[in-house]
Amino acid sequence: MLSFTDDGIVRYLNDTLARTLGYGEEELLGKHVESLLTIAGRIFYQTHFFPLLRLHGEASEIFLLLRHRDGTDIGAIVNARRRERDGTTLSDCTLMEVRERRRYEDELLRAKRAAEAANAELQARTTEVERVNALLLEQAAALEKQADQLREQAAELEVQSEELQALNDELMDRGEELELARSIAEEANRAKSIFLANMSHELRTPLNAIGGYVQLLEMEIHGPVTDDQRATLGRISRSQRHLLHLIDDLLNLARIEAGRVDYHLERVTTADLISGVLPMIEPQLATARLSLSVSATPGIVAVADREKAEQVLINLLTNAVKFTPAGGRVTVEACIAPEGEFALVSVGDSGIGIAPDQLQSIFEPFVQLRVRKSEGTGLGLAISRDLARGMGGDLRASSTPGKGSVFSLALPLAPPAG
Repeated sequence: MLSFTDDGIVRYLNDTLARTLGYGEEELLGKHVESLLTIAGRIFYQTHFFPLLRLHGEASEIFLLLRHRDGTDIGAIVNARRRERDGTTLSDCTLMEVRERRRYEDELLRAKRAAEAANAELQARTTEVERVNALLLEQAAALEKQADQLREQAAELEVQSEELQALNDELMDRGEELELARSIAEEANRAKSIFLANMSHELRTPLNAIGGYVQLLEMEIHGPVTDDQRATLGRISRSQRHLLHLIDDLLNLARIEAGRVDYHLERVTTADLISGVLPMIEPQLATARLSLSVSATPGIVAVADREKAEQVLINLLTNAVKFTPAGGRVTVEACIAPEGEFALVSVGDSGIGIAPDQLQSIFEPFVQLRVRKSEGTGLGLAISRDLARGMGGDLRASSTPGKGSVFSLALPLAPPAG
């Protein structure tokens, strides 16, 4: 039991309330009623409980938090009535301690907070689900668009496949036509080679006869020859030798194309090859007033047909003399190629040179690309390259217009002896 005035002074409390709060009765008499309450209880007393009591004169089932002496909280249900007694207005209260209700209210508060937190989490997840759903809808739309594009591409590919099939059929037909044309061309080439070989043999006989008759006339077998006649005979002899040389080139080309050239491969030193051909070219060098320099690394041994290798070198030296102006220089060098698999015998000159875009064409039959006019069929380099390749090597060329050219005969290096 508890009674207090309008200004909050405790005028009465029973022993049960005092002991419940951990005090004696005399300790609380005269104290302010708020000293019995917690801070929350005091606020509730000031804002709700006492204003309600003064307004209505009574208050029922009000929950207040009392404060024990040791600082713990005690929940209590308060019923109060305000009345005047002995000239003083008092508020008489009965308090009933509640433990289970407090616990239930605390649990209810915790449950409410947990529910609010769960609701907030649910709301957040709902927002995330909505966002993901919107993203999935966008992706689905994009995938549908891609599917439409793929269907269009598939249709295009189908059309292209049909076009490719038609083109393939056409190419097959053209391939058969080309194969037939190739067979006809090969047959024509064989016929040409046979014709050239036969014609070369047929032409060599009368040309040799012409050369023989010229020699007989020069020897004055049939009587004296005047100086004018001897000069004419010289021109006839030079023309005969020139024609015979052209016939020999044609015959060699026909033999190579027909595959009727035999190669007798042996170990040959590059120094021997060079020394074997120089005597045959030195008179031409002297006549053309050209200098010659030779540089050959000793001990280089190649695998070659000596006669055909000398034929290639003579042709290269003849061309160098032919296309180098008087006072120029011809060089002959022998070394091992940078790749280490071939021996190189190179013939260089300080002549007119060859344009870069024409370097490959000079090895084609019947092609002459030099600026100065010269006699010949244009077969020399073609035959020389075929002979080099027939020996397992090659013929290479490099040139700078106006500064000269270098032709290199590459021959396979011979394995070590023994």
